[in-house]
Amino acid sequence: MSQALHRILVVEDEFAQREALRKFLSRSGFEVDAVESGEEAIELVTSQPYSLVITDLRLPGMDGLEVVRKTHEIDSEIGVLLITAFASLESAVEALRAGAHDYLLKPLILEEVERRARRLLDHRQLRQENALLRRMLQATEKQAEVVAASTAMKEVLDWVRRAAANRSTVLLTGETGTGKEVVARSIHRLGAASEAPFIAVNLAAVPHEMVESELFGHEKGAFTGAETRREGLLRSAQAGTVFLDEIAELSATVQAKLLRVLESHEVRPLGSDTMAPFDARIVTATHRDLPRMVEEGTFREDLFYRLNVLRIHVPPLRARPDDVPPLVHDLLRRHAARSGIAEPIVTAEAMRAMCGHVWRGNVRELSNVLERALILVDQGRIDLEHLPVDIRGDSSRGLHLSDAVARAERAHIAMVLKFCDGNRERAAEELGISPATLYRRLERLGI
Repeated sequence: MSQALHRILVVEDEFAQREALRKFLSRSGFEVDAVESGEEAIELVTSQPYSLVITDLRLPGMDGLEVVRKTHEIDSEIGVLLITAFASLESAVEALRAGAHDYLLKPLILEEVERRARRLLDHRQLRQENALLRRMLQATEKQAEVVAASTAMKEVLDWVRRAAANRSTVLLTGETGTGKEVVARSIHRLGAASEAPFIAVNLAAVPHEMVESELFGHEKGAFTGAETRREGLLRSAQAGTVFLDEIAELSATVQAKLLRVLESHEVRPLGSDTMAPFDARIVTATHRDLPRMVEEGTFREDLFYRLNVLRIHVPPLRARPDDVPPLVHDLLRRHAARSGIAEPIVTAEAMRAMCGHVWRGNVRELSNVLERALILVDQGRIDLEHLPVDIRGDSSRGLHLSDAVARAERAHIAMVLKFCDGNRERAAEELGISPATLYRRLERLGI
């Protein structure tokens, strides 16, 4: 982080000392505000972001220890340097307990103040980097690769690579459980900012009244229960990716605010009068029909176009049975690793049953079935008996001629669409069918 981005607040009631600190630290490359009372200091810390507070111990009204305590309550990440002419072991210990990170004795040597300030700022940045590293490690543990054995998913993976090459907004569509978050993580992982955080939030699981705070952040006291400042996910992601799942669940009010945020790349935290820039890339997802919602007036048309810069449809699992075997092995490997056991083998009969099953819950349903089978298995071997009854009954379907014909039809239509650059009218002409017939087949085949 560059010096210019570090903001320091000096709290000193003596004018000459206050001005000397302000001018010296400003010349050293910092942004510096200076006030004479603890009350003014807390008002500024509540409304503006600071990296470091330098406060005198003896102040009129609210003393320095109270400034330390309140600053720590508002934002525990702010560094605090206490200065005093009345030093004692007791006051130093009390200051450190209150949340101060260091203290200096008067008379001050300005060069020493700068040295201590830089050290505290370096420690602050190190703590932030460690927190970022922890988030990245947690995200890595949850990562799964896009399984692309079928033609349909190979096309998805091709679009993932294109999306990763730029910072445009991406809209992922597809049924619940198809793996849209896995696709979003792959876009992030293949992008230039892969080392930055990937933050996912399911908007359907966030109470409507908390969505703005979750995304844009808030200041202390912005609403009941806002006891500390919160940065918000868009700024917490830094230059990384924020994945907004179930984007169709946003209220009309938040839709309008999100549109402004996407257009300006600035957020206004709740309770704040100032705008704050953010660098994160936005990927959204939904299982609902957004164009229909636009027609019905329940989703903003301008927001839809802003989100729909690049659209990737993740097909249902029933439309890509070729992906079932590699998915089974990938999911079993991850489930077994979490349980600390060896990955079991899957018999041909069990695999045939899973390939023939109509996975209405998509990859999520398959994952749950395999997790259950892993609990039941006792010889390191998953067989038909370890699968639910409804799946065992489908064991012969995967080899039917109709299934093979459907797979071939889907692959051919997908190839023609790609040849026609996604133009459905032109593709229908090349296939020798009407556009209406093509639309019906696209829906039936999950393209």
